[in-house]
Amino acid sequence: MSDAAQPTAAEVRAAAEAVKTALDRHLAAVERRSGEDDPAVYEAFNQLAAAAEVYDELLYDRYDEVTPFEIPGTEDSLPPYAGPEEPNAISVLIRRDYAVAEPQRLLAQAERVEAAEYGDGPGADQDAAGTVHGALGVLFGEFEPDEIASRHKEFGLEEADSTLWVTAADEPAEPGEWLEAPFEGVDPQRVVCRFDVSAVFDDEDGDDGDDTPRGEDSDELDDLDLDEDEDLEPLDAER
Repeated sequence: MSDAAQPTAAEVRAAAEAVKTALDRHLAAVERRSGEDDPAVYEAFNQLAAAAEVYDELLYDRYDEVTPFEIPGTEDSLPPYAGPEEPNAISVLIRRDYAVAEPQRLLAQAERVEAAEYGDGPGADQDAAGTVHGALGVLFGEFEPDEIASRHKEFGLEEADSTLWVTAADEPAEPGEWLEAPFEGVDPQRVVCRFDVSAVFDDEDGDDGDDTPRGEDSDELDDLDLDEDEDLEPLDAER
């Protein structure tokens, strides 16, 4: 940033005063909160976050310094719950991302599922498990998503981010009503709870008993003999 574009010392001071004011308002809102999802507290939180972000940016631009705190981005926050107090129905929205870390393992597992299911009979599709997208279709058609999540390494997959949202509804949807666009039109104010899993939460957590960084063992792919049964975990294909 050029000197001409730098904020003045007075602007930085004004931003600091704005943070102090927002902090006082947030504390006052918390002290007067009427419930767990008090909209006044939510609004005060957003104002404090915005003021702190402005101050942090101006402080850096003017003095090349940063603040010692970090306020979560408000764009990732959910608004206060405004759904029915006693929902008659719920929707569970799940997204799980994976990287195809070991394509050969994925293909081999899909071929084994097809062999166990059909053998050499007329139902066998020789091409279904021969491509990565075909193998994915075979495995996700055979196993429940939760089982794939718990056994993803067996299938040559590497976990990425995942999220689960539980949303409230007044009545259950009609059969087939939302199948064309299942994730469209979700009202954030009807989200009862959400659970997020991401590597960004695990950067400082090394006590999970697995010292191997994610994806590191994929370097051993060249040494994997897919003709040897002992190299693959047994599949329960009789479902």
